[in-house]
Formats: sequence, structure tokens, C-alpha cells
Amino acid sequence: MKRLVLFFSVWCLPVQAADEFRHDSTIAMRMDDENFGGFSSLEVADDGMSFLATSDRGNLLSGQIVREGGRMTALENLALSPIRDTKGEPLDGLHEDAEGLAVSGSGAIFMSFEGNHRVMEQPTADDLPVFVPKHPDFRSLINNSGLEALAIDQNDVLYAIPERSGAFGKPFPVYRFVDGAWNTDWKISRQGSFLVVGADIFDGQLYVLERDFSGLFGFASRIRRFDIETMSLEGETLLTTTSGRFDNLEGISVWETPEGELRVVLISDDNFRFYQRNQMVEMVLEGQY
Repeated sequence: MKRLVLFFSVWCLPVQAADEFRHDSTIAMRMDDENFGGFSSLEVADDGMSFLATSDRGNLLSGQIVREGGRMTALENLALSPIRDTKGEPLDGLHEDAEGLAVSGSGAIFMSFEGNHRVMEQPTADDLPVFVPKHPDFRSLINNSGLEALAIDQNDVLYAIPERSGAFGKPFPVYRFVDGAWNTDWKISRQGSFLVVGADIFDGQLYVLERDFSGLFGFASRIRRFDIETMSLEGETLLTTTSGRFDNLEGISVWETPEGELRVVLISDDNFRFYQRNQMVEMVLEGQY
């Protein structure tokens, strides 16, 4: 059994809404496998006890979350497996960079990719994936800045957001797959130099994880929340970290405890570089949501 231990630290998290977030735990993720790393997306089970993630090298990581008094303390039973193509072969080359992940209520797994910009659906764990039809825009998405964020709502509507909008001040398109086709009726604002890297949906709200890179100062992260019903443009900023507080956070998953406490779990992409870290971070969203 593979098990990861937790490294605790005491720190203050700078936020724009100071009464919203409380940092709960951070895990340094390690595994003795050369393909371990590069995690760009995350889905945590409804009970907060297991997870699934995708990597830049076309792999799925699954595992269980160990908790003590509700707090995340370790990961165990980690398993790394290749994502298969529609013919059952492991992905390779430009086809393997999995960036977004969403799991439907029935357990269907959806994954978005950049390089070859596309979305794939795996109906069950035993099925081969199938292609979700493409929007014409996907052909012109920027290389290495494609469909970074993927989410699904309670009606099985998919939401895909590219990393870049095409220009500063130009809103990010939110591609929604409804009735067999993508539409771009909704856009969310682009603010500053932050770029979209992850998304999740909870209780009618779209949570978007964004990232900014400041060279030697490292990565800053931001979380914004948007109302799906009103298709809000600006949304609400819940969190902005200082550069270097965490590593390259790219995946986000929101879940609720039986007591009604909303928790946000984040995962980082180390880009397979020795000076970066694979982290899993959990925060508690306090106050209104």
C-alpha cells in the first residue's frame, strides 16, 4: 500500500475576502514512478474520501484520502494508469496532454485535452472513450493553452473554458455542451494577468481556478465564483494568494461535509521539474456560499 504523509505549516493566507477561506491542510504528494506528476485536474468524491486526477502525460491517478477529525492527513492506495484512446491504446504524443476532468452523476468520466484540442467521454470504467463533438473554435485554440478547465452540472451539461481568451481584456468563452452541440452564450471576464486552469460546479455556482506566473517569485492562484443561472460576467473573487505560496495549482474540486461545511481541494502540476512540487491543498469556505 502506497501512503503519503502530510507536512504541516503555520501561515497566513492573504485573501481578498478574508472571512471566506480557511486553509486546512497541504499534502506533499510523492510516488515511486517516473510518470508520477504533471497533475492538471482533480475530482474529489462527494464524501471527500477518494479522488481522481489526470496528468500531462496521459495518465489517470486514483487514490483514497485519509482524514483525522475531518482534516486531510495522507493519501493511500494510489494507482497510476494510462488513459486509453478510442481503440484501447495508451495515448501518446500530442494526444496525451489531459488538462480538464469532470465526472457526471452516473459516473461517466469526461476529459479535455490540449495539443489535440478535444473532449473525450468514458461512460464507465470498463468502456473505451468516445469523442465529444468538437466546436469549430477548438481548431484555432492556442497551442499549450487549450481546454484547461472542464466541469459538469447536475443536468449533465458540460462546461469547457480555454486557458487564454486571445487578448487582455477579452472575456474567456465558456463552451457549454447542450443537446449534442457546444454553444458560447456565456463568457466570463478576464481580469489582470491571471489565466484559467481549472473549474468545478457546486450548487448552481461555477468555481474557476486561475493562475499567474511571476518568474522567480513563482505562481499565484485565484478562485472566482460565477452564478450559472444568471451567467454572470464578473463573478466574485473568493481567494487570491501571493506568488510562491503554493506551487502550480491547476485542478479544483468542491465538496460538502455532512455538517454542511463547503471544502475546496486543489492539486498542483509540477511539470515534471525537480524544483517544483506535487501538492494537494484543502481549504474550508466559511461564511456565505
